Amino acid sequence: MSKLDILYAKLVFKTNTEKRMAISRKVASLLRNNFTLMDALNRIEMIESQNGRKPNEPFAIAMREIQKGLERGMTFSEATRGWVPNEETLLLTAGNVSSLLVSLENVGRVVEGINRIKRAMWSAIAYPLFLLFLTLGIIVMVGIYLVPPLAEAAGSDVIWHGTAASLVWVSDFARQYWFVFGAAFVGVIALGWLSLPVWTGKLRTLFDKIPPWSTYKLQLSVSWLMSLAAMVSADVSVPDAMRLLANTSNRYLSSILEDTLHYIANGENLGNALAMTGKEFPSNEIIGDLIIYSDMVDFNKNLDKIARDYMEESVRKMESISNIMNSIGIILVSVIIGWVVFGTFQMQEQITSAIM
Repeated sequence: MSKLDILYAKLVFKTNTEKRMAISRKVASLLRNNFTLMDALNRIEMIESQNGRKPNEPFAIAMREIQKGLERGMTFSEATRGWVPNEETLLLTAGNVSSLLVSLENVGRVVEGINRIKRAMWSAIAYPLFLLFLTLGIIVMVGIYLVPPLAEAAGSDVIWHGTAASLVWVSDFARQYWFVFGAAFVGVIALGWLSLPVWTGKLRTLFDKIPPWSTYKLQLSVSWLMSLAAMVSADVSVPDAMRLLANTSNRYLSSILEDTLHYIANGENLGNALAMTGKEFPSNEIIGDLIIYSDMVDFNKNLDKIARDYMEESVRKMESISNIMNSIGIILVSVIIGWVVFGTFQMQEQITSAIM
């Protein structure tokens, strides 16, 4: 087994979320049935390698490498580092079998929740973005291929009026500057996309109220809250969990969590600390719930319920945003097509009038 085999196995194991979650569920099931962790991993390795006939299967390699890490005295979370995404490593707390079992169950629940909200986010963004590209494509194609022949047939003496005039103006602009406009459009989209994980500050808080920043904030806040709830349920304290999440998060989330930790260090509970940052993260409603429950008994159970309810609410909200944006996109395309058709008819009428 070469280093290349191991690198390929890491890539497959990390990116194949569905099968990785199936492996996690198998390990949890075997632990429930009183298997040791090493025995559980060995059983799964034998299945994946087909009893040793295919030892270089990526998931078989993963099981063997994790076992080697455990044999060297690593905890399970340390042994899986590099094989799973960072957020899953955080959830795999090392301890006795019962706490590991809780962690494995938390991983499956959190990953499933994160995937649901990501699918909803992509649905909210992808189709409207496609419609926007389609609209711009229609404008450019009309400006380059449809209007010029009609304008040439009319000659330079025709003075355009109404919708025809706007169509001719757009045609002239498209023919002369379409590449500049196209580059600017792509640049704005790219800048907005790149700003999502790194842009921080007061201005970002304002932009978090509009798409795509609002949908990104919603997706990230669900991931954060579910991960926090899972770690707290595994007996990690709120400050420790927040520090771990801040250290492994992107710049945007890390700045929010670090500000929150500052107020927690000054004696505020989680809800009050989030409110005092002024970032409205994850939302004012959730902050209000956390203020109420942070000082109550069984906070870990209440936090888990808040996280689950927030995920369900966020999926519904994302679907609602998607429907609204899709409707706006369809209306925009319809208006552009109507404008082109009406403008073309007006051009033909004005050409006819000029000839007669």
